Amino acid sequence: MEIVLTEGDITAQRVDAIVNAANSSLLGGGGVDGAIHRRGGPDILAECRALRASRYGRGLPTGQAVATTAGRLPARWVVHTVGPVWSADEDRSALLRDCYANSLRVADDLGAASVAFPLISSGVYRWPVEDAVRQALAVLRNAGPAQVTSARLVLFDAPTYAVARRVHAAG
Repeated sequence: MEIVLTEGDITAQRVDAIVNAANSSLLGGGGVDGAIHRRGGPDILAECRALRASRYGRGLPTGQAVATTAGRLPARWVVHTVGPVWSADEDRSALLRDCYANSLRVADDLGAASVAFPLISSGVYRWPVEDAVRQALAVLRNAGPAQVTSARLVLFDAPTYAVARRVHAAG
């Protein structure tokens, strides 16, 4: 799989599927989640509400992933995943890697060839950026054969992009 790092706005990515760093309610929020819901429009929220009513009444569990329409976004689908909150006392890195692996699985089931990921859990969930990049790349580099042939890691700002480039180059 081709892995591309880019600095920018995930809601502007022209890919088959955009991954949303969602909150467990699936009903929108701040950061990436809020931006995707605002730009994508009400169709995303309507499908999220239907998912809550049918399968995820208590919310989407951390590390799991589910897809909806992308509404007005330039992608076909949004894959929602709930990242873990970083903890200095408990290793939750397996849950963070699950976000990437399960999102890839969902995208693959949809028939997506290209997927754009934010740096999950690195914002309000306080995951240290360097380790968040390592966790993301560990999954993306080891993904098995699939429909998804291109994964884009979209970094929000220049400092985060610089860290990601350094970690990616170090292998």
